[in-house]
Amino acid sequence: MIVHRRAVTAVLAATTLLLTAGCSSDGSGDDTPGGGSGPASSGTAPGSSPTRQAAEATPPAKGSVKVLRTVTEGLKTPWGLAPLPDGDLLVSSRDDGTITRVDGQSGKKTELGEVSGVSAAGEGGLLGIALSPEYASDHMVYAYFTSDSDNRVVRMVYDERKSPGEQLGAPDTVFKGIPKGFIHNGGRIAFGPDKMLYAGTGESGDTGLSQDRKSLGGKILRLTPEGDPAPGNPFPGSPVYSYGHRNVQGLAWDAKQRLFASEFGQDTWDELNAIKPGGDYGWPDAEGRSDDKKFQNPIAQWHTDDASPSGVAYAEGSVWMAGLKGQRLWRIPLNGTEASADPQSFLKGEYGRLRTVVSAGGDKLWLVTSNTDGRGSPKDGDDRILEIQVS
Repeated sequence: MIVHRRAVTAVLAATTLLLTAGCSSDGSGDDTPGGGSGPASSGTAPGSSPTRQAAEATPPAKGSVKVLRTVTEGLKTPWGLAPLPDGDLLVSSRDDGTITRVDGQSGKKTELGEVSGVSAAGEGGLLGIALSPEYASDHMVYAYFTSDSDNRVVRMVYDERKSPGEQLGAPDTVFKGIPKGFIHNGGRIAFGPDKMLYAGTGESGDTGLSQDRKSLGGKILRLTPEGDPAPGNPFPGSPVYSYGHRNVQGLAWDAKQRLFASEFGQDTWDELNAIKPGGDYGWPDAEGRSDDKKFQNPIAQWHTDDASPSGVAYAEGSVWMAGLKGQRLWRIPLNGTEASADPQSFLKGEYGRLRTVVSAGGDKLWLVTSNTDGRGSPKDGDDRILEIQVS
């Protein structure tokens, strides 16, 4: 399962924070959006309290979205997005298995190369990408992809001195053995404020994996950059950070270093969860909010026609969640680890399916469409990256 076993250094141990870390295929259900809060215990950071949460400033109940520009278009099956330090963007193609650099100003696209070992089929392929926390010195790009045998995380050196198409080094497998399927492959990866690598996985259509803590399916994993279980994980020696998930698609931290995750439901409820280390999020025994106290309730939920959520980002006191079947961007204003008002939607049907949303700093976000993934409509056009301003 874990390929590299390197000793965890004292430096990594010192930086470890025990954070509150957080599908349907693309959904079916009725069209009434839901919203609301789970209990504070479902996402409270270690050491925090309801009193501290109440003292936090909350954003207005209603926000706004303004599309500033189309950064680039003509993308094919874009999935993951990683902003570079100079303002350019790396975007992965799920089906082609390539990573392309997009000039943040002109929108010019340069293919860096193809990631070897990708086996694209159904919802699998080259999925999430992330930059190493030491990217300035190691130039490492991490990727989550579906291979012939499993889903795995690799890292590659990105060498800008080489010719376009040859700038990605050979993938070094960091972590493997995540169950694969035609559906529910998870795929979102991100480095947290603790410089640990978080990965959202799916149960690959086998619902029994989500409650099995020995399985890597239907989980959020927390790893060192070398692929070992991160120090301070809730289950000693295990990479599992939370479980009982169906198909985790988005990961984002708020200003207090609390983790939120989006998740596909089956036929009834999609979810946004505040992630508690060791928390059980209920699948397949619970979909959406539950009266069973052993499960962590979502902070907001949606009928699957309105969401089928993918990427999430944090900005201006709210979580912003991209919707695939829902074809809209959702705003969930926060008070600590609870929703402070009902979710609000924007851009409904204007750009088709929305796959990924990433912070661009301050009140700006990058937003990636997903109309060429086999489930989009020709009327929605090809795929693009938008720069938007939010409040």
